[in-house]
Amino acid sequence: MGRYCIKVDMQLCQGHGECAEEAPEVFAIDYETAVYPRVRVLQSRPDSSLSGKVEAAAKYCPNKVITLLLLDED
Repeated sequence: MGRYCIKVDMQLCQGHGECAEEAPEVFAIDYETAVYPRVRVLQSRPDSSLSGKVEAAAKYCPNKVITLLLLDED
């Protein structure tokens, strides 16, 4: 496991909330939007100790809108 930079395609996010359930330290759901709820990224570069949770959040996203970019460990 490494450290990630998190990107979310906000055009496709529908706020299902799976990511916030898997990694509440990193994701939250914003219900104050014009159309429907959307994810809010609380930490775009979370600590590597959260890698497992972040990977699960991306894996279980129904719309597959979360991209994890592996950062160099330098």
